Amino acid sequence: MAGSPRVGDVVEDFELLDETGTARRLGDLVAKGPVVLFFYPAAMTTGCTAESCHFRDLAEEFEEVGASPVGISRDAVTRQRKFADTYDLGFPLLSDPEGVVARKLGARRNFAVGPFLTRRMTFVIDVDRRLLEVIHSETSMLAHADRALEVLRARAQES
Repeated sequence: MAGSPRVGDVVEDFELLDETGTARRLGDLVAKGPVVLFFYPAAMTTGCTAESCHFRDLAEEFEEVGASPVGISRDAVTRQRKFADTYDLGFPLLSDPEGVVARKLGARRNFAVGPFLTRRMTFVIDVDRRLLEVIHSETSMLAHADRALEVLRARAQES
């Protein structure tokens, strides 16, 4: 699936450390409901803060559809913790320092744009690890959470 995940593909399980240093597996996260895995280039930067805070501000809406946002970037665990604490995000922030998961999902650039190797991409992943949607917008910080909610609301209506 590397480079071009598509709706309907099964996302390979992975394990990364969260902002507290706790190992988190995708399989465990989706066992509780769909996961909205959003890649962001760098914690504590303007765009990534706006995007992450938008996910935070929509926490009730995500809860209503049984889904959980999970942020992921190349930032170290300590920086992820500072980001989570500073903005009271309330959801896991995974550290992918080598870009292993980003590469597998096509969210890693072949070359850096400025200091950023990670693309701003979001993957809506169902409980069976099937991909419900891929959202890619480098410039709209609100589009990722908003579109993910649209997809999850439609999924809820089908059930």
